[in-house]
Amino acid sequence: MKTLTTMLEELSSGAVTSEALARAALDCAKANASDNAFVSLDEEGAMEAARASDARRAAGKATGALDGVPVAVKDNILAKGQLCTCGSKILENFVAPYDATAVARLREAGAVIVGKTNMDEFAMGSTSETSASGAVTNPRWPDRIPGGSSGGSAAAVARGTVAAALGSDTGGSIRQPAACCGVVGFKPTYGRVSRWGLVAYASSLDQIGPVAACVEDAARVYDAIAGHDAHDSTSADRPAEPTLPDLKNGSAKVRIGVPRECFGEGVDDEMRQTLQKALDDLKAEGAELVDVSLPSLKHAIASYYIIATAEASANLSRFDGVRYGHRSAEAKDLESLYRKSRSEGFGAEVRRRILLGTYVLSSGYYDAYYMQAQKVRRLVADDFEKAFGSCDLIATPVLPGAPMKRGQGLQDPLAMYLTDVFTVSLNLTGLPGVSVPVGTCGGSSAGLQLIAPSFEEKRLLQCAWRMERLRL
Repeated sequence: MKTLTTMLEELSSGAVTSEALARAALDCAKANASDNAFVSLDEEGAMEAARASDARRAAGKATGALDGVPVAVKDNILAKGQLCTCGSKILENFVAPYDATAVARLREAGAVIVGKTNMDEFAMGSTSETSASGAVTNPRWPDRIPGGSSGGSAAAVARGTVAAALGSDTGGSIRQPAACCGVVGFKPTYGRVSRWGLVAYASSLDQIGPVAACVEDAARVYDAIAGHDAHDSTSADRPAEPTLPDLKNGSAKVRIGVPRECFGEGVDDEMRQTLQKALDDLKAEGAELVDVSLPSLKHAIASYYIIATAEASANLSRFDGVRYGHRSAEAKDLESLYRKSRSEGFGAEVRRRILLGTYVLSSGYYDAYYMQAQKVRRLVADDFEKAFGSCDLIATPVLPGAPMKRGQGLQDPLAMYLTDVFTVSLNLTGLPGVSVPVGTCGGSSAGLQLIAPSFEEKRLLQCAWRMERLRL
């Protein structure tokens, strides 16, 4: 798998052209169409951007940090002039009228966007099997799910079609598919990357971030897209410290908290042993492993699914068949327009979550469910704050065991929800986290999750890079 770093070196030396890289990426996507990693390809736009990059280099003009390298974008992030379906029939013909801020910053850095990647419908799922465009296949372990909801982005990187892609993470949707496909997935601190132009699932939880072939590539993409954006009221109004310049200079003497709740009951023995070996290797390099506790973590998954579905029911009310999106041909009045358009346009998992969210927000249940979930959210944040008093980073599994077999999550949605047990807490708290492949479990990939305090992306990626080096 060729990395962004290698591509940039080859472009700089003249060993390859951006046009050749873009053509190779497009050809790879077409040759492996059975992966179903892409919803759409922008061949004309990609080749035009690639030729423009080559022209800049030939003229000796300044180039951007990602100039000429092909990347992909998850299909719930707007790219002007391209389809943005969110994996849903209700938006099957929607063309984005503008670029999301993250996409605009990729273009400013010179990246060549080759297409939009497949996903669970409206990012609601952990298997990438609920898309109206069909299920995504894990290119490395075809009998296993590629993870979700950013499964198309992870599959495209794992296949080698692109070295990096944008995903969105609401409850683990970058980190979990990265772990399933054996690549790197990085969720920045909430507010560090603008959400403007990201189709909302749960606004207080959503965050854009990169899926990449390696930690260094993730750092390159993150540095290009991070920073304050006036368009996004939740964007953090503080400078984004570049991570790439000091990526390889981090101290090995880092204190890593190991929560007892994350390595005990419910975690597969092989997964536990694989992750412990990775932590022991870091310890041999100089890291200190510290026992910490996150007692409220056991309630995080319940809190998350109440808050996420509540916000989803509100956010998805805008898809009503009136202004844009699917409109039922069977509607006879305004009420039937709403009912039929939404029933026909939304898939089963999205309808399930809208119903759950509407229920927990309804009169008589708001205090019993939604308000209690928000209180648990505060307790989970307090646990992390206390734990970080005795360590620099925290390590957990990404998944409790091997990735599910294909179809298993559709047959048992509750089991699918529970696979997010170690990832949702970061969305509830807004903390940054990265999934790094560290070995195998059940014949497929095992990912270790590293977590840092808010806005400590540099320290987080430094440790992730060191861990990655130990596996090579």
